[in-house]
Amino acid sequence: MTKKFKRTTVTAALPYANGPVHIGHLAGVYVPADIYVRYLRLKNEEVLFIGGSDEHGVPITIRAKKEGVKPQDIVDKYHHIIKKSFEDFGISFDIYSRTTSKTHHKVASDFFKKLYDQGEFIEKTSEQYYDEEAKQFLADRYIVGTCPHCKSENAYGDQCEACGTSLSPTDLINPHSTISGSKPVMRETKHWYLPLDKHEAGLRKWILEDHKEWKANVYGQCKSWLDMGLQPRAVSRDLDWGIPVPLKGAEGKVLYVWFDAPIGYISNTVELLPDSWEKWWKDKDTRLIHFIGKDNIVFHCIVFPSMLKAEGSYILPDNVPANEFLNLEGDKISTSRNWAVWLNEYLEDFPGKQDVLRYVLTANAPETKDNDFTWKDFQARNNNELVAIFGNFINRAMVLTHKYFEGKIPARDVLTDYDQETIAEFVSVKKNVESYLDVFRFRDAQKEAMTLARIGNKYLADTEPWKVAKTDMKRVGTILNLSLQIAANLSIAFEPFLPFSSKKLRDMLGMEAFKWNSLGSIDLLPEGHQTAKPELLFEKIEDDVVEAQIKKLQDTKKANETAEHKVEPAKADIDFEQFTKMDIRIGKVLEAELVPKTSKLMKLKVDTGMDQRTIVSGIAEHFKPEEVIGKQVCVLVNLEARKLRGIESQGMILMAEDADGKLVFIQPSEIVTNGSQVK
Repeated sequence: MTKKFKRTTVTAALPYANGPVHIGHLAGVYVPADIYVRYLRLKNEEVLFIGGSDEHGVPITIRAKKEGVKPQDIVDKYHHIIKKSFEDFGISFDIYSRTTSKTHHKVASDFFKKLYDQGEFIEKTSEQYYDEEAKQFLADRYIVGTCPHCKSENAYGDQCEACGTSLSPTDLINPHSTISGSKPVMRETKHWYLPLDKHEAGLRKWILEDHKEWKANVYGQCKSWLDMGLQPRAVSRDLDWGIPVPLKGAEGKVLYVWFDAPIGYISNTVELLPDSWEKWWKDKDTRLIHFIGKDNIVFHCIVFPSMLKAEGSYILPDNVPANEFLNLEGDKISTSRNWAVWLNEYLEDFPGKQDVLRYVLTANAPETKDNDFTWKDFQARNNNELVAIFGNFINRAMVLTHKYFEGKIPARDVLTDYDQETIAEFVSVKKNVESYLDVFRFRDAQKEAMTLARIGNKYLADTEPWKVAKTDMKRVGTILNLSLQIAANLSIAFEPFLPFSSKKLRDMLGMEAFKWNSLGSIDLLPEGHQTAKPELLFEKIEDDVVEAQIKKLQDTKKANETAEHKVEPAKADIDFEQFTKMDIRIGKVLEAELVPKTSKLMKLKVDTGMDQRTIVSGIAEHFKPEEVIGKQVCVLVNLEARKLRGIESQGMILMAEDADGKLVFIQPSEIVTNGSQVK
């Protein structure tokens, strides 16, 4: 039996403060969270909505060095941009703070110290790269060298961008520091680790047995991690930007951002409610819900709960309704390539149309799989749904009321059977919308809410009050009374989804903000109540407006191609004997599967004509496993075997990379025998 909770703490993933937010962020996390919170508030439930900026970590320092400013300057700039974007789109946080606040530093430090004092950490000494010129240990992204896999000379210490292989800094050939350019040396350094394996059994029961109702993508990713076995994870690192490790002898070390950031939910609550925050985080009658994207599932379902369990006094999340990713015009959203619709820019181009974007992103939400945003779909949903269905119904009902009854709610006479059928139909919408909202299916909930407008449109079209007005004004009054009651219901049903339009509709109707339990009533507007002058609730978006947005993206793509498509200079000459040592064969992919815990690696079984071998390739962001099975490919078969994520890879698949970073298989122009040599 589902437990009844007294209150709900809702958190939304802390966006990284090294750039503005875009539609992918809004669709994946913040609109769904806001819909849910507004719904709970309408139901008079006790709810707290916590947000904030994530402001520590290496990407911040890299951005600061690139722009020649301090890390604090970067986070100050983007925190304010992000916060304003959320305010502009009606994301109704109770607090939106930041992880550079004094409150957060204290709460995070105290949290670490308590776990340390309880003996929850493991201390390990290891060797890491150190820049003797810069006099600092190097984070993985501050080390560049030659990839041992594909020989790209610009591979980072954690990953090769060229072939997608996950790396360790020690894997690199000829590594050098991006700070000083010098060759780093290995030095011993001590760090503290959270032993996730200690909590594995408890997590396995809590997730796999007690929370089978979680979304399939969340449950599946957690199961994959648990089945592979959890390992201790460092909670500190050598860096000069972040929260100092609060221990003697830990100078130059800060809390790892993955440990520091989720504590931000707690510290922001402390900042808002210094005297009563504990009931939102420690009371067993409080329900904790995390809204995140799929890239944060492990941190919120395994790592953060392990931290909370280790501390001992906190509740664990009851649900983590993570969404998949939103693509843009068929391509992955990329901040580095400026392939995005930025929220601050959207409002410059579409002033006052926040709800249009909220509606479209919810209608196309990536709830179960990655989805695609296109400007043509944006235009179609606005014109064919918001304007033609919702807006059209409101406008007709309001205009007719002003035409025949001077804008006053007319009296309701005897109801016909058709009136009763219409009432029964729209009253049932409340239950249907609730059934979807309660299980985080916001796309279906919004679609069901739109059913009210469809019912209203059909009712007006079927009853034709403009014709009835010639013979029976009492009947016209009844028709318009019911139509306006439906309109009032729409303002309640759409309050979680379209808060700006719902308020505009309430203002036109001259009505108060009713609570959720009023949804389905046919007595929201009393007889004789005066409505305001009708206004268009939504406006049609013309072709030229959308074409301008498409052109902006096309120009961005062309600029990227110009900037990125620089032919790399030829590498040093090799003699013919070196060339002949390469054995490239045609092979056929027999099996393919994703490598767990990675975003880019795919495990392939390839028939090389000589044998069937396993090859791990960094192509998972470009192809699905089912898309590569059966393909003939070029394989470097005499490449020295190498372990990637514990899997021995016996060769390399040859790929071409175009200007967009898209990978394309090198293939024979016609089918040949597996094992055929490439000469």
